[in-house]
Amino acid sequence: MQKARKPIEIKISTVVAISAILHETDPTSLEQALKEMTGGVADFFEDEFAVLDIGTLEADAAAGIDWSAVVALFKRFRLNTVAVRNAPQALHEGIVAHGLAIDTSAVAGAGAANARAQQAAAQEAEPAPVQAAAPTPAPATAAAQPAAAAPAASTVVIDTPVRAGQRIYARGADLVVLAVVNNGAELIADGCIHVYAPLRGRALAGASGNTAARIFAASLEAELVSIAGVYRTFENGHAPELAGKQVQVRLQGERIDVLPMSSW
Repeated sequence: MQKARKPIEIKISTVVAISAILHETDPTSLEQALKEMTGGVADFFEDEFAVLDIGTLEADAAAGIDWSAVVALFKRFRLNTVAVRNAPQALHEGIVAHGLAIDTSAVAGAGAANARAQQAAAQEAEPAPVQAAAPTPAPATAAAQPAAAAPAASTVVIDTPVRAGQRIYARGADLVVLAVVNNGAELIADGCIHVYAPLRGRALAGASGNTAARIFAASLEAELVSIAGVYRTFENGHAPELAGKQVQVRLQGERIDVLPMSSW
């Protein structure tokens, strides 16, 4: 007799969420900022998960947040709010009452800017297809490393084209892609992203807050790039002088720069 299938199975799932760092709480101001950010592109966020980070707000401002209005506003821009980060203990009950989780994934002692775009623990089902790849540790050196030294970065290598709808996340690692990344695909890495082919779609490096991460591409044709949660889109196309050339993307303060490799 065939064994009955269980009504439900629980599995570990990697879910990446956008971190929205609130500097104001007025819904009208937030709506205007989102309009400017998306540039009128209706599918800019594509129903992604969002974590609201309120760590930069004054206590009075945080206490006065209209959670229902903010969640509804983000929903109109196709962002599904699932959790709140850096919320004072006194606000937890009210936040949970609105169906939101309390996110505690930020590293202790790190400021809100360094906690951007960290992975959120989602409460619901897995999102659209995620291609998981196990990091390949870098070769160990013969000499013992000092106790305080950071471990060598791992690397995830993808040698097949990344199709539309695919999302590849290199957790705690750099990501190397040896084939084309198509429109509608998404690359995410806690470290740097290297694409030795045309890079279309989206590329998000430094996803756990590493502001020193960079994106390298043999030909940048991306819809969106991000370093440590700071985004830049290309609705008006890419600079003609960089067309077909090898480029690097890096974060300078709160600005994303796209530069030819020769400008190192």
